[in-house]
Amino acid sequence: MNRYQHLTADERHQITAMRRLHYSQAEIAKELSRSPSTISRELKRNVTRHDGWYRAEKAHSYATARRSSRRRRSWFSPDQWQQVEALLKRKWCPEQVSYTLKEQGVCSISHETIYRYILKDKKAGGNLYRFMRIMPKKHRKRYNSKDSRGVLRGKRHISERPAEVELRQETGHSEGDTVIGVDKRFSILTLVERRSGFAIITRLKARTTLEVNAAAVQAISEHRKMFKTITFDNGTEFHDYKQLETKFTIRAC
Repeated sequence: MNRYQHLTADERHQITAMRRLHYSQAEIAKELSRSPSTISRELKRNVTRHDGWYRAEKAHSYATARRSSRRRRSWFSPDQWQQVEALLKRKWCPEQVSYTLKEQGVCSISHETIYRYILKDKKAGGNLYRFMRIMPKKHRKRYNSKDSRGVLRGKRHISERPAEVELRQETGHSEGDTVIGVDKRFSILTLVERRSGFAIITRLKARTTLEVNAAAVQAISEHRKMFKTITFDNGTEFHDYKQLETKFTIRAC
């Protein structure tokens, strides 16, 4: 029996595209050479939490965070952590603590793990950080900071979409996404109208902002009456969505 392998980001993009084209779970499983139970589990566990839709980027981030959370579970006993704390309170740096405990046969713990422990302690109101001579910049920067990578500044949140978009009461509201082929030799742009399910699929020379915008301009120009709003994924290839809003007076979310 083959060992189970986690779905890749590419496979999740393909699932997103096929769901929008109304493929059944069985058809998706067959296309990806996966078991139907794998696809069923994926669609149950990794849908976008605020609206129940499956989106590749969100699904992949949920799955990655879940695996990361499992890895963060401590492999060290309370006694071992007490020894770590005792050395830190002597104003030893995490590198010294890591080396000493390993040499003494107490435990093999990395200095990165100790830095994370100190930051977690600080967040919980502890004072271990006060015994540090200096906290490296890369660790200070991550503490209690907001990660804005991949966020489109000024882009409307999906919750700001008109009610008729969510209720599918009228046509003209599409969702845009890009999909990478399994062999990564090609990419496609998908524009799927939410009420009718009508899909425009365009092959891209590259998954870039320039290529995506050119393909979107052509698609909207040919089917102008079908576009009132477009909900784009947060991928960097959609970062020039303002050009489409200006050219066609449509609303992007």
